[in-house]
Amino acid sequence: MPCVEAGDLLDITGWSSIRSIAMKIDAENFRAAPGRKLKLAEWPTLVKPYYKSKADYQATLEKHVAELSALQSRLYADNRYALLLVFQALDAAGKDGVIKHVMSGINPQGCQVFSFKHPSAAELEHDFLWRTTSALPERGRIGIFNRSYYEEVLIVRVHPEILRGENLPRGLAEGDVLWEQRYQSIAGLEHHLYRNGTRIIKFFLHLSREEQRKRFLARIDDPDKNWKFSRADLEERKFWKHYMKAYEACIVATSTRHAPWYVVPADDKHNARLIVSQVILDTLRRLDIDYPRPDARRRRELRALRRLLER
Repeated sequence: MPCVEAGDLLDITGWSSIRSIAMKIDAENFRAAPGRKLKLAEWPTLVKPYYKSKADYQATLEKHVAELSALQSRLYADNRYALLLVFQALDAAGKDGVIKHVMSGINPQGCQVFSFKHPSAAELEHDFLWRTTSALPERGRIGIFNRSYYEEVLIVRVHPEILRGENLPRGLAEGDVLWEQRYQSIAGLEHHLYRNGTRIIKFFLHLSREEQRKRFLARIDDPDKNWKFSRADLEERKFWKHYMKAYEACIVATSTRHAPWYVVPADDKHNARLIVSQVILDTLRRLDIDYPRPDARRRRELRALRRLLER
């Protein structure tokens, strides 16, 4: 990814070429390369739009959603793979909106959304991966984590006092060794899931500090959105640089070939939704999934059943 100031416009492939190829989205432009150093200040929070107008955006998103729905049906019928979508971001980056709009056409029977907030007393009595493991998608399903086990190396790293409530063995919660061990545990889990048929896509919705300020003001000004904003949200803004460092370390340590991170520019909500939907489409298209084909014995059985029904 070329270096730019956060919040600046980045023309990934050249604006004229983007327009000439019907706003083609190359998801690889947003993928964090495994093991490569990452500076989020050098990744854009805004790119030139992949749509010409609001109507064009709606048409493109509807096309993406329709294909996602068709691919999900094949995923469900094939019943060999699962898909896990992980969404992480700072407040007001648009995670809920992405999930709502991109997954709007998905059959609810084959999709589950889980939101992980502060762990319960019972969850704190287990290892940090325990509470999310039981929510992993079954084969044939799509699972969505709106925040995830990554909170344990993000908010917990920014606010290490949280560790006191986790009752870790004495000495384990000290120094950087803890975070390296947690990265290893996460990477190990994700590799295990991949080997057993679960494909994992992780999205960091990359929002600028200024755009977050504007969205917070909008939540104050709109009575219907007042409930989305609290003083705690404002307090967390003081830790912006700490969160950026935590995300950088986390993404570098856990973006792999089999469980990649995508850093999605999130200042433009419409663009972010199109990018996310394109990444999901690309992943599902690569899977060897299809409706089960009947063998000769099954075809004979179906013909016999048809004759019974035609009587």
